Amino acid sequence: MPRRRERRPGPTAVETLVERLHSEILSGAIGLGAPLREEEIAERFDLSRHTVRGAFARLAEQRLVTLEPYRGARVAQFDDAALIAMQQLRGALETEAVRLLRDRHGSRWPERITERISAALDRLGAAEDAGEWGRTLRAHGAVHQAIVDAAESPRIAEEYARLDGETMLMLSEIRIEYPRGSLVAEHRAYAQALIDEGEGLVRTHLAHSTELIRAARAEDARPRPQPGPDPSP
Repeated sequence: MPRRRERRPGPTAVETLVERLHSEILSGAIGLGAPLREEEIAERFDLSRHTVRGAFARLAEQRLVTLEPYRGARVAQFDDAALIAMQQLRGALETEAVRLLRDRHGSRWPERITERISAALDRLGAAEDAGEWGRTLRAHGAVHQAIVDAAESPRIAEEYARLDGETMLMLSEIRIEYPRGSLVAEHRAYAQALIDEGEGLVRTHLAHSTELIRAARAEDARPRPQPGPDPSP
């Protein structure tokens, strides 16, 4: 008798809702700090409130949503302290990954590692050339993830990957103006410098990006001049 194929279980209702809300939050369709009303979302997606609460809990684990007693759920927000703390954590994980790579391989990283990093850099270059900010952000994150993954430490890679959504959320409402091609050029130089010089460069690189983010946020927060009255009669 032919063997019956085992059917793989599909995503649960909670997982499906998490994916949909995750996409709306990171696309900016739901803004930073916006309240997430359990009853409204249950009605909108025709789901039970129990399912909605489960999705909120998952998004809170990803730090995309905050849950407060008596106030409910809302999309997370980032002040400068939260930005710096997240960048410090990214720096600690990436630094340790590069240290492990240097301990194992010195300044001669295996081709299987450098090819994966180069492929991520090529995707960043293509996104930057296309002028698509959201795609560029994802590709930029993938370059750093490829560097961390190269250390072949599953726990470090897993913890770093958890920061991806939080990073994307933080950048969802700003745009840093780079001359076209300069972001991928900067990261090609950074990746090569890590191979040549080691993990000490990680914190310098992330400190630079932190200042760019803070400057962009401050610029976005500045009040725009309002047009004056039309002088024409």
